[in-house]
Amino acid sequence: MILAGKITEERKKNSWSQEDLAEKLGVSRQSVSKWESAGSVPDLQKIIQLADLFGVSTDYLLKDTLGQENRGTGAASEPESTLRRVSMEEANAFLNTKKKAAPMIANAAALCILSPVLLFLLVAFSESQLLPITEGTAIGLGCTVLFVSVAAAVFIFITCGIQLSRLKPLEQEAFETEYGVTGMVKEKSRSYEDRFSRGIAIGVVLCIVSLIPLIIAGAMDAPDPICTECVALLLALVALGVNLMVRVVMVKGSYDTLLQEGDFSQKEKRARKKLDTFSSVYWCLATAIYLGWSFWTRRWDFTWLVWPVAGVLFAAVSGIARMILKVDAD
Repeated sequence: MILAGKITEERKKNSWSQEDLAEKLGVSRQSVSKWESAGSVPDLQKIIQLADLFGVSTDYLLKDTLGQENRGTGAASEPESTLRRVSMEEANAFLNTKKKAAPMIANAAALCILSPVLLFLLVAFSESQLLPITEGTAIGLGCTVLFVSVAAAVFIFITCGIQLSRLKPLEQEAFETEYGVTGMVKEKSRSYEDRFSRGIAIGVVLCIVSLIPLIIAGAMDAPDPICTECVALLLALVALGVNLMVRVVMVKGSYDTLLQEGDFSQKEKRARKKLDTFSSVYWCLATAIYLGWSFWTRRWDFTWLVWPVAGVLFAAVSGIARMILKVDAD
């Protein structure tokens, strides 16, 4: 249990409210609330007062947290004096920024996937005369919505990117944390595990299920409007699945960043630095291929396959590159 949890537990054992404890310590109730939510850490004098009030030792309040910090900083690989120290306030600001950005980026990604849906429907309905508009009008309206949607998504990506750019040092460089930080992050990460697993599972299932209506329509030789509606449904389900996965992955990634685990371990950070340029060029090229192929062939119902193929190839190539870089590092 971290310091925040111990303060809460001992206060409740004594049947004190936050106001009662604040009065005994000579601080505000907001200060006690921040200590118990791990939003800040009491100074050493207040920790001594807390130990006296609770009838426990200062070692009891601090020992577990300090032990976790020594194991969690990963400082053994570099001299302590050269590493940046992350405070509790900085850690909470990092987590909050990531948490706020996650739904915005997830919505922008979904918007990109959904952007051609109206174009598909309008063109199909105009060709089958279900709508009293010409094909040219349908293409014009659909392309307008497509470009506006993509522009809005790009605006969100750029805005969030600027906000998140100041967090890059924590994602790219080694650091150590002040006492209480690693314990607080581990506790939040553990409590988020169920939501993370559920979000990934539902997202993957939605992406798989999205193919079923299109497969059924193709097997039954359904008319073009029905097939187009199935494509639109496919994109809607994929957009929803991607939205869910992006949200939970970003939040989970923020915990891993501060714990320097998984994709944010020191070895992974060194490998990612070398792969950043490749990633940027790769996805710009994939976008250019998608748009060029789509406008050239007008097969928007087919060209979306560029994205899953590009994703699989990127995962394979980057995975091989990471293995090579790790071997070189070892």
